[in-house]
Amino acid sequence: MPAIGIDLGGTKVQGVLVDAGEVIGDAKVPTPAGGVDEVVAAIGDCVDRLGGTDKVAGVGIGAPGVVDAATGTVVMAPNLPGFAEPVPLAALLADRLDGMRVAVDNDVNVSALAEHRLGAGRGSSNLLGVWVGTGVGGGLVLDGRLRRGPGGAAGEIGHVGVTSGGRRCGCGQDGHLEAYAGRAMMEQEARRRAAAGTPTLLVELAGGKRMKSSIFAKALEAGDGVAVELLDEAVAALGMALASATALVDLELIVVGGGLAEKLGAGFVGRIEQAVRSRLLVPSSPLRVVPASLGDLTGALGAALLVEEPAAA
Repeated sequence: MPAIGIDLGGTKVQGVLVDAGEVIGDAKVPTPAGGVDEVVAAIGDCVDRLGGTDKVAGVGIGAPGVVDAATGTVVMAPNLPGFAEPVPLAALLADRLDGMRVAVDNDVNVSALAEHRLGAGRGSSNLLGVWVGTGVGGGLVLDGRLRRGPGGAAGEIGHVGVTSGGRRCGCGQDGHLEAYAGRAMMEQEARRRAAAGTPTLLVELAGGKRMKSSIFAKALEAGDGVAVELLDEAVAALGMALASATALVDLELIVVGGGLAEKLGAGFVGRIEQAVRSRLLVPSSPLRVVPASLGDLTGALGAALLVEEPAAA
């Protein structure tokens, strides 16, 4: 029976209608800025554009921030209006959809689930999905099941320490992977270096606007010194963190996606694999590091899979 998947983002609500792993419809609406009620209404609107709930098994939602998947509560999502405090999103949307079954999980978790079932991770039992974009997020599949952990934070590879002290992460701690490989933190460091007198094409191209992943790609292609250094540091930090994760749970596959990884391409992912392999305890490990394959609909696809997913683990 078909299911609806919703990728709830800070700027858009992306929905898909999925049957047997195939997308048979998609819809997109802007994420409103008016608070929880408007966000719930926007999700409902997206569901309506997909044909409503009469002939679907349920609705899955991938939401940013900390999510209690067992209750369908978004515990904290600062980038969504009105979600700084816990929001019982599953219950609110089920009420809006006349009692339809609604499942909610973290957006990176559902992306990892999608790649495991339908994408680059198909056929693997143990994988880590890593999304390198504005920040660095991760989702963990062990023995074929999405692993969330008792606090819902399993797979949060972006907040693994890669150095003692070091740069300040957006979470307030020092030395985390995200401080070195998250695009927002890399932008912050590039602007700091420029202000200290080191010229960089990154700042010239971005000006006063956000330093998008495409700008990093252009600066790297031009051989900009700061871009080269920052991306070298990102690859080294990713290699350290992912090798540690592999040592802990003996992964067979790491799938790398996200805006920065997509713009920099397979060569960037290949460099990450080399950095991981240089640190493996067992050099003969069958571990592979591969690019994500499902593109922009990954989160919505994974959200649809939640409808048939076993209880939170």
